[in-house]
Formats: sequence, structure tokens, C-alpha cells
Amino acid sequence: MSGFITIALIILVFIIIYQIGKASEYAGVIRGEEKVKAQTNRTIGWLLLAFFILGLYGIWVCHQLLKDKMLPESASVEGVNYDSMFSATMWVTGIVFFATQALLFWFAFRYQSTEKRKPYFLAHNNKLELIWTTIPAIAMAALVAVGLRNWMNITSEAPKNSQVVEIVGKQFNWLIRYPGKDGVLGKRDFRNIDDANNILGLDWKDKDNQDDIIVQNGELHLIIGRPVKLIIGSRDVIHDVGLAHFRFKMDAVPGIVTTLWFTPKYTSEQMKKMTGNPDFVYEISCDQMCGKGHYSMRGTVIVQTQAEYDTWMASQPSYYSGNNPDAKTTAPAADAKPQQKTDSVKAITMK
Repeated sequence: MSGFITIALIILVFIIIYQIGKASEYAGVIRGEEKVKAQTNRTIGWLLLAFFILGLYGIWVCHQLLKDKMLPESASVEGVNYDSMFSATMWVTGIVFFATQALLFWFAFRYQSTEKRKPYFLAHNNKLELIWTTIPAIAMAALVAVGLRNWMNITSEAPKNSQVVEIVGKQFNWLIRYPGKDGVLGKRDFRNIDDANNILGLDWKDKDNQDDIIVQNGELHLIIGRPVKLIIGSRDVIHDVGLAHFRFKMDAVPGIVTTLWFTPKYTSEQMKKMTGNPDFVYEISCDQMCGKGHYSMRGTVIVQTQAEYDTWMASQPSYYSGNNPDAKTTAPAADAKPQQKTDSVKAITMK
């Protein structure tokens, strides 16, 4: 019954709208069609002008309300270039937006059709079309070129002294692996994955795996002022390592290893003071819809001094010793120097 009433109401509304339209048409004929048309144009012209002014005011109000909720300045050295690129893009597109919209609304108001003036319709002009196509194309090409330059920088070979960390996404958390004292990440193979004893499928025959450290609580520990190379992968579906405070993100794709590098600029403690938020944390978000638990796939980044990082690393047991308690670990001597390799992954088997 309620469905029938709803349908009847919808039909009634359409009938009323139709009747209003017919009444307006008859009124126009009685009063003079041209006069009614001119009056309607004037009303629409003033409404458009008011809409433009109120729209700009609304943009300003939104900016004032939300500016304090924006991200703090880039927490990485390389991210500063992205902030600069974003600002340049906003200025260019903002100026173009304001100029084009101002002209659009002003022309609609100023050159409206009246009883004494008819608008001129310009159907085609090759010169104008060439101008308004070529100039935006050149501007966009310049912005894209800057973006590609920054992208090629952070995906290029990392500096020789870079810290190397592997981060692997799985439904629904981040697994983070650090090389031990040898500075090399050992081999892993997805066929060795066992959630109970080998969560990343490490090859226990490879001695480079025996001192590797795996953190399963999503904590990524980095060192201030030292470049870090992230080796990114996925154990199941496509995820995305989102590092908004550092201005970077990179897809984590099953079967494909992706990388990026950057240099942390502020420790977590420094950022707490800068933001005035004692609970501030750098966040790792999954920026790719990865399943029903996507909302919970959140990790944290802890940026520390070298001494703090060394103390933390010394307190972490190797993943090998934790899962092979009876095996004898063959680890490098305490005074052994880490191998300075740009690609510290000896091999990652992803078939």
C-alpha cells in the first residue's frame, strides 16, 4: 500500500510541475513573450552573480576552518619538493580557475539578452580554440615534467649509506623486516610462508636470514638524517604504503618488488613539539582498498636518533632464533661492519 501511495505522489508531483509550466507559458503569451524572457534573464543574471560571490566566500570559509587540520610541513627532505610542486600547481590552477569563472559569470550577467539587445553567438573560431588549447597544454606539460623529475628521484638508486627496510602488506597489517648486523636481507620464497613459524617465507638455508628482524606490529623505525630505502611487497592482494607526513606513497603488489627512498627530517619527538600534539605519530596507511579489514590496516613510523635506533635494534631478537630455538645461529661478529650495498636484498624469490 505504501508503495502505491509513493508512486501516486510522484505522478502527482509531475502533474503539478507540468501544470506550472503550462501556466507560465500562458502567462508569457498574455504579458508578452519577449518581456517575460528579458525579465527571466535579468533574474538569472543576478542569481549567477550572487552565486559566484557566495561561492568564493564559501571557499574562503572552508579554508579558514580546515587550515589548522592540514598536515604539518614535510617530514622528509625529498618531500619538500612535493610541497613546492603542490603549491605551484595550486597557484597556477587557482589563478586560472578564478579568471575563467569570473569571466564566465560576468559575461552571463553583463551580456544577457534584453528587449533591446540580442546576444551574439560565436559558433566557431580556430584562433581562439588554438589559444585555449595550446596554453593549458604547455602549462600542464611543465607541471607533469616537474612531477616526473621528483618521481624519478625517489625511485632511483638510493644513496650508498641508506638504511634498508623491507615492508610487506598482508590482510590486514604491515610486516616489517630489518637486516641484522650483516646489513643484508636474506632470500625469501612465498612457498615457504607459514603464519605460525615463517610469516614472510624466509629461506632458512640462507645464512643472511639468520639475523634478520621481523616486526609484526607495524612499527617502522627510521633514523633522522639518514636516507632509508623501502623495499615494498605484498603477501596477498594489492596494498599501498601511504606515508602522508613524508609525502610519499607506493603500491605493494603481489609478485612485484617496488622501492622508494627518502630522508627523515624530524624525529617523532621533534614533530610532537612542532605540532603541539603530545600524541602525534607518523602514520603508515594503506591507500588501496584491500578488503573488508582495510580500515584497520594502519602502522606507525618512529623516527629516532642513531643511538636510539641502535638501542632498539639491540633489544630485538632475530626472527630465525625465535622460530628455530634449537638451531645454532651463525651470525657475524659484533664488530663486523655492515655491508654497504645499495640493494641490500640478496634475493627475494617472488614467483
